Amino acid sequence: MKISIPLLLAMVLVACGKREPSQTVTTPEPTDTVESLAANPERLKELRSQCKADRAKLGDALCNAVAEATRRRFIGDGKVPHTPPKEPPKF
Repeated sequence: MKISIPLLLAMVLVACGKREPSQTVTTPEPTDTVESLAANPERLKELRSQCKADRAKLGDALCNAVAEATRRRFIGDGKVPHTPPKEPPKF
């Protein structure tokens, strides 16, 4: 009995001691860049459907990149100047 009490006390102290910091789970940076997604429409379409279904699972960074790539494919880079026709239209 005299040995079990100190042994029990030692076990309680060890169990209540400082825990080592656990490895935090970090979300990896998206490997798909806006440029690579804009160049690969199949991957873009796949990721768009996944973002619509479950944005929290994929993460905001990737879904924002997907949205930006979609915008760039639709609108372009926005640097195309307007060139009027040489002849005015006939109405």
